[in-house]
Amino acid sequence: MIERTTVRLPSELLKRAKRMAAAEGRTLTSLIEDGLRLMVSEDRQKNAKRPRGSVPVSKATGGLMPGVDITKYSDIQGMDDLEYAERLKSGFK
Repeated sequence: MIERTTVRLPSELLKRAKRMAAAEGRTLTSLIEDGLRLMVSEDRQKNAKRPRGSVPVSKATGGLMPGVDITKYSDIQGMDDLEYAERLKSGFK
């Protein structure tokens, strides 16, 4: 039996869902139905109950290069630009 219901969604999420459904040539209802089936599937519930593994923690030492102030985004962006330039020079090796 098919039932009707009202669902309240953030407008941006609804817009994205409508675009996706249109791009796939399907209805918004079928997209939502597939998403709900995925979320309530037994496989997902079994995976959710498995204990999660621990995340390895780096023991590396070091820190920032001298003169870099992490409170200044421009310094961080500058370091990224320098690294990118070095990779260009070395041919992305």
